[in-house]
Amino acid sequence: MDNNKAKRQAIATKKLRIRKRVFGDAERPRLSVYRSEGHIYGQIIDDVQGRTLFAASTIAKDVRDQVKGLKPQAAAKVIGEVLAAKAVAGGVTKVVFDRNGRRYGGRLKALADGARGKGLQF
Repeated sequence: MDNNKAKRQAIATKKLRIRKRVFGDAERPRLSVYRSEGHIYGQIIDDVQGRTLFAASTIAKDVRDQVKGLKPQAAAKVIGEVLAAKAVAGGVTKVVFDRNGRRYGGRLKALADGARGKGLQF
């Protein structure tokens, strides 16, 4: 098995293990973070209804210009701030953080810190 395939498999296994415990409802929806090589995506999801309440990413039209030219961690912090602003405006202040099988550090930590700075609690 090549190294990339093994890494993807390990992340998928961790993701399943985490998702058994992390569940979002109307009171505390789930903040799910996905990061690819070049972009980062955040969604606030109500798992009971099965719908995304708020979303932000580095490729979204309303954010794309703000993150252009920024380093990845700075862009992730901006995404966290934008997502938190949308959530707080929509009446959501408490969330459950889903790191999607990734380690808590780097861009994930930057997104979480940005969201906490704008009023989300988790």
